[in-house]
Amino acid sequence: MIFHYFIKVFISSGIIVLVSEIAKRDNLLGGLVASIPLVSVLSMIWLYIDTNDIDKVKALANGILWMVVPSMSLFIIFPILINYGIKFYLSLTISILITMVCYLLTISFMNYFGFKV
Repeated sequence: MIFHYFIKVFISSGIIVLVSEIAKRDNLLGGLVASIPLVSVLSMIWLYIDTNDIDKVKALANGILWMVVPSMSLFIIFPILINYGIKFYLSLTISILITMVCYLLTISFMNYFGFKV
């Protein structure tokens, strides 16, 4: 069981390192690799391997779909703040906080209109 977790951590963290190394050499290629929903795909694979429950995987995919829209706010706000000369960590923090608000608004919207994920 512990070996299973080690493999999951090794593969998942390896992808993050790979993306950052690619981005050092080529921003566009790094962005392309990072934009592939690797975390989502790996999460669905790990969930299926752990549970063999396709309905749980389907529900996860549906939840991911709904959360893509608010997650875009980070990638819109962050470069705007950087362009205004705000320091990296502050820009990142503000962008994350705004993204969290967007997530909360999306979840509230879904609950208000009765969407079930």
